[in-house]
Amino acid sequence: MQELVFGTYPSWSHLVVRLMLGAIFFAHGAQKVFGWFGGPGLTKTIAGFRQMNIPAAATVTAACIECFGGLAMIVGFLTRPVALGLIVVMLVAIKKVHARHGFFLNWSLAQDKGHGFEFNLALIAMALSIVIGGAGVLSIDWLIAPLGGVDGGAAR
Repeated sequence: MQELVFGTYPSWSHLVVRLMLGAIFFAHGAQKVFGWFGGPGLTKTIAGFRQMNIPAAATVTAACIECFGGLAMIVGFLTRPVALGLIVVMLVAIKKVHARHGFFLNWSLAQDKGHGFEFNLALIAMALSIVIGGAGVLSIDWLIAPLGGVDGGAAR
């Protein structure tokens, strides 16, 4: 069970993916939870999600998964379970918000049209790579349950 949750190969590429994924989700989650980086904060986030018929408890859960899951991803702790949570959050975001706008981002910022789901898919792919291979090098997970020996897979 320990390998299933913490196991990771000494992959430098997973380190890069994990750090970027963590930074993106921490920033967006901190906007929702704390109102940092120009975000609305939790009260306004709950109100906005309520307009999409998302209950307050689900909103708080998603915002916390983004914020604190992003931090966990940055330090490389419990990355596989966190990545699964982030995937679920992105799938709900696609279903509730982005699918109706098509695939592409709204680069022209056209009125009455939101962003499509291409960015969500990229984040899902990044998170899925962490689910498959673990956190990579320089992670708490690697200290708990390294896979592939001391130098096994270091070139990944």
